[in-house]
Amino acid sequence: MTQVALIVAAGTGTRSGSSVPKQFADVAGRAMIAWSYEALATHPAIEKVLVVIAPEHEMLLKSAVPGAEWVAGGAVRRESVAAGLAKLHGAERVVIHDAARPFLSHAVIDRVLGALDTAEAAVPVLPVADTLVDARGAVVPRDGLHRVQTPQAFRFATLARAHAEWTGGEATDDAQMVRALGHDVTLVEGDAMLEKITYPADFAIAAARVGSETRSASGFDVHRLEDGEELWLGGVRIPHHQGLSGHSDADVALHAITDAVLGTIAAGDIGTHFPPSDPQWRGAESGQFLRHARGLVEAKGGRITFVDLTLMCEAPKIGPHRAAMQARIAELLGLSTDRVSVKATTTERLGFTGRGEGIAAQAVATINLPTGLAA
Repeated sequence: MTQVALIVAAGTGTRSGSSVPKQFADVAGRAMIAWSYEALATHPAIEKVLVVIAPEHEMLLKSAVPGAEWVAGGAVRRESVAAGLAKLHGAERVVIHDAARPFLSHAVIDRVLGALDTAEAAVPVLPVADTLVDARGAVVPRDGLHRVQTPQAFRFATLARAHAEWTGGEATDDAQMVRALGHDVTLVEGDAMLEKITYPADFAIAAARVGSETRSASGFDVHRLEDGEELWLGGVRIPHHQGLSGHSDADVALHAITDAVLGTIAAGDIGTHFPPSDPQWRGAESGQFLRHARGLVEAKGGRITFVDLTLMCEAPKIGPHRAAMQARIAELLGLSTDRVSVKATTTERLGFTGRGEGIAAQAVATINLPTGLAA
């Protein structure tokens, strides 16, 4: 059975107050659209995810969700969904989701897809808890009323027919169009996390809804000093009569920081991602290792907030190069320099560092990681 998903993200989001269309604005550490895309793309029952965008937003989508497949949308939501359906022709079931509802869980996807076993369409809903009044102030009974959310799931042929035969003006959602064919739409339990983001204040509310946690992890590395090598520390070339020996450029400082950053998301160590046995990393610039680790954190919606580095050596003197190292590490991590601490110490001429045989580095990285999304 072919089950596909369509994310509608072709709007301009003018009411959000964002400098970019709201579906690409930052929400709790990542682009809004990236949240729901990940939920759909990682769901085991969804075989394909297609995003509908305005053509001029292609680069925004590539930045937010690298590799996402897209199709150009229309002037209104109905036309955008129709464009996506045409691209997905041949599927048996389709899930339609609005990018403005970012915090989508697998549990909601399970419920709407499960309902299609006995129904043509299913939508998630929440009960209406507030008292309702009409324009004259008269109370409107709320019994039987629900707040409709997305994702909405449909048997593909039914939804395609609903779009082809629709003559009722602009529909508020696809379920309305299926009802017009005479089909019932099954209501399943929605999720309070799926509140729609529309206005500027909604972004702060959304971030608070997700919540976050602070994580810290440490990294440690050692490299031998040898004649004939360049000395790179913290992404800065330092004049010295010896340099560090290693498979890459042997930047012990960046290696320690990379391991610390990877540790915050339990993603192994630098050797896991860049094996020293792989010849492509011979002499490699270590900044790319740190950028990779940063990217993994950001892909989870996380944000690196502080890095503390301690270098252990007798020579060279680190003080004259501290500011340059801070600036380079800050650049690699997308931080201000006051969020990068670089310190140095000796080992009182004890051990291999005390004898001038090598340099050791210890680092601690701290990140903020969103939490609170149900599996």
